[in-house]
Amino acid sequence: MVRRCPAVTTMWWFTQGFCFLPVFLVLWSSCTFIVSYVIALFRRDVDVLFPYISDTAARPPESCIFGLMTFVSACAGMATIYARFKFVERMSGDVIRGSPRLNKTALVLGLLACLGMCVVATFQETAVMVVHDIGALLFFVTGVLYILLQSVISYRSFPYCSSVAVCRARLVVAVIASLAFFPTVICAFFVKQNDLHRDTKSKDYPFHVASAVCEWMVAFSFVCFFLTYINDFKLFTLQVKTEMR
Repeated sequence: MVRRCPAVTTMWWFTQGFCFLPVFLVLWSSCTFIVSYVIALFRRDVDVLFPYISDTAARPPESCIFGLMTFVSACAGMATIYARFKFVERMSGDVIRGSPRLNKTALVLGLLACLGMCVVATFQETAVMVVHDIGALLFFVTGVLYILLQSVISYRSFPYCSSVAVCRARLVVAVIASLAFFPTVICAFFVKQNDLHRDTKSKDYPFHVASAVCEWMVAFSFVCFFLTYINDFKLFTLQVKTEMR
């Protein structure tokens, strides 16, 4: 059950409503990528420049840390996505242009993206590459579609849910993620090297660079998109109601 929060000014802004949820999600997910990269770099498991995200979590102990932190990120992501779904559902009663079908579709896509994150973290590329690639593709495709749909929902529900600046910010992030997705997948097909340390003189190295850079762009675009939820999540809280029969 969604309950609107009263307009109370507080010194600690992250205690207002449910906004701590997207804040935690963004910070924790960013740390997940950065920590695994730093550990892999310190152990010399990957190159300094242009490794795939999966390369930084291919060997233990960074693979174990990445798996654990990614699972936490996926759980926080599912909670955030569900909270957003309930918020839009609650507002759809006041917004004529709101679309319940779009909202439900976005919920399913968001949950599938979180499932893809779990698959990527559980099946390392050096262990079960096929399953790992399927999970990565599931995460990228559904993640990009999710933020695109949320951008559409934001514009349809304007000005009740979000400001013009927030709607434009979401659209910009969604466009960046969409444009970066295609080079990520297309260039990856031309990469023949499977080693974590890439040969810069090989013919497919430029494709690897383009694919890796765009992969990081898509991942951080998906994560940073949740920053735009902070102001919205200040407006409500979620409560669970138990009824005894």
